[in-house]
Amino acid sequence: MTRPAARGGSRASADRLARLLNLVPYLLARPGIEIAEAAGDLGVTERQLREDLELLWVCGLPGYGPGDLIDMAFDGDRVTITYDAGIDRPLRLTPDEALALVVALRMLAETPGVANREAVERALAKIENAGGDLVAAPVEVRLPADTQRVEQLRTAVESGHALRITYYTAARDETTDRVVDPLRMLMVGGRAYVEAWCRRAEAVRLFRADRIDAVAELDEPAVVPPQARPYDLSEGVFRPSPDLPLITLRIGRSERWITEYYPCERVEAASDQWLVSLRVTDLGWARRFVLGLGPEVAVVAPVELAEQVRAAAVAALDAYATPVGAPRCPADGSDTPAAVPPAGPAGTAATQ
Repeated sequence: MTRPAARGGSRASADRLARLLNLVPYLLARPGIEIAEAAGDLGVTERQLREDLELLWVCGLPGYGPGDLIDMAFDGDRVTITYDAGIDRPLRLTPDEALALVVALRMLAETPGVANREAVERALAKIENAGGDLVAAPVEVRLPADTQRVEQLRTAVESGHALRITYYTAARDETTDRVVDPLRMLMVGGRAYVEAWCRRAEAVRLFRADRIDAVAELDEPAVVPPQARPYDLSEGVFRPSPDLPLITLRIGRSERWITEYYPCERVEAASDQWLVSLRVTDLGWARRFVLGLGPEVAVVAPVELAEQVRAAAVAALDAYATPVGAPRCPADGSDTPAAVPPAGPAGTAATQ
């Protein structure tokens, strides 16, 4: 029976090749090193290191005769390279690799919630010094956020004090004042968040930095209750669950992006349209979401959402029926203003 290829096999092979190319100069600099010590330095198991050494034994220069292959000597659990076949230097970074590392480290240094930014800066300095001309051009990274507000929040969180914030909750379309005890700052999906114990909700909450309208540091220290636990954000901020409302929309090609931007439970193609089902925090958010979409969207379920969208769209169109300060009168000269026809399809598409 043929054994199926392991998932991510190409990635594992590439990692092993890089490890093998660096293994020879590492061992050359440490003749007689114990295999256990070498495995610990290289971050692999002793078994993996022994398998790598067995593979190195059949690697070498073209011709691949006895005098062309990498050779080594074993003394108990110690190993010494006796012929390196020319692989006597560690791998060098290419310009693209060096630049990618610099950009990644600069982005990490700017990311809220990094515990040891000094270590990141030291690593960045080493890469830039080692890279020389490869990274001679200055590199500046700016995260897609309000830098001034994020820095203000970062300083406030690091102070260890409670904060009073004015926060806009998009799901309920409301602004509230809260006192929070910060746990940490973090970056998820390109957005900065403050994770804190909210005294108003009596639970841990995530507050998006760009939705915090005002922040004030209080004199009292932050006191996080023992039962407070950080969020598991390995799969993103929003985690759909069966207890959340499920909505179904019929969308056209122009709104196909919804299926890529939001986690959908069902995407069913039908001609040039799609039926899309997804979980939402509440129907109030869903109503505003649908009203903001284009003309190729219709609510299929639930009926309650379709009625809310229809009512909101009709109310919006009615607001345009009589222009403020300029009533239009009919041509017969009567005093009754003529109704102004709706201005195009805006706001009606979601109620088809």
